[in-house]
Amino acid sequence: EIPQMLNVIKGDMSIVGPRPLLEEYLPLYNEAQRRRHDVKPGITGWAQVNGRNAISWTQKFEYDTWYVGHISFLLDFRILLLTVKKVVKPEGISSATSATMEKFRGTP
Repeated sequence: EIPQMLNVIKGDMSIVGPRPLLEEYLPLYNEAQRRRHDVKPGITGWAQVNGRNAISWTQKFEYDTWYVGHISFLLDFRILLLTVKKVVKPEGISSATSATMEKFRGTP
């Protein structure tokens, strides 16, 4: 996470926001999913505190776009508190089929 903290200091990232995804996924996003790029990417986000890798890509994008539409200081503060809780008591780190998310292949 140190390189990401350097990006926060440079202003390229935020502490809270949708987690950056692989650039190869960009052409696969639908219009709603592209909204996640209306804000700076973050080290932690609404999708991370609501399941991280244990949720589907559809849910992850729904959480990310919901965050974009409801961004506020209080929501960011809540996400930070929930992140600390998740660090202390990890859950949702891996999906049911693997330790990391399955590769994003676009929305059917």
